[in-house]
Amino acid sequence: MNVSQDTVVTFHYTVRDEEGVELDSSRGREPLSYLHGANNIIPGLESALEGRGEGESLTVTIPPEEAYGEYLDALVEAVPRAAFGDHEVEVGMRFEAQTNRGPISVVVTNVEGDLVTVDGNHPLAGKSLTFEVTIEKVRPATAEELAHGHAHGEGGHDH
Repeated sequence: MNVSQDTVVTFHYTVRDEEGVELDSSRGREPLSYLHGANNIIPGLESALEGRGEGESLTVTIPPEEAYGEYLDALVEAVPRAAFGDHEVEVGMRFEAQTNRGPISVVVTNVEGDLVTVDGNHPLAGKSLTFEVTIEKVRPATAEELAHGHAHGEGGHDH
C-alpha cells in the first residue's frame, strides 16, 4: 500500500536545519504515525511522502513556506513589563499571549527596563528543514481515526 489520502503512515525520521544540525530524530524511539491528508505534519513533508511505499527511504529539503512559514517581523513586539504581572521574566521563557487572532505562544527575546520583547514566530520559522525519512508501515485509517482526524495507537494518539 502506498501513502495516500486517509492512510496512516508510520515512519522514522531525522530532521536537520540549514547548517546540518540535528533538531530531532525518532532514532532509538518509537516511529511517528500520522493520518495522511489531515494536516497533522508540515505540508512539504506530507507532499513528499505522497505515493511512497513501505520500506522506502528519502531525503527531502522543505522550504520555510512549506514547513513552519516565513519569519514575520510583525510577530515581534515590545510589551510593557506590567503585562506579565508578578511573573519573573527572562530571555528564553515562553508564554501564551492572547491576541485578536486567538492565543499564540511567544518567547521572550529581550528584557530592557520596563519593556519586554516577545517573538510569536515558530522557532523554526524562516528555516529550510531537511528530513531523512524511512517509511515503516502504511495502512488504511480506521473510521475512528478519520472521525478524530489523527492516527491512534502506536506512534499516534490514544484518545
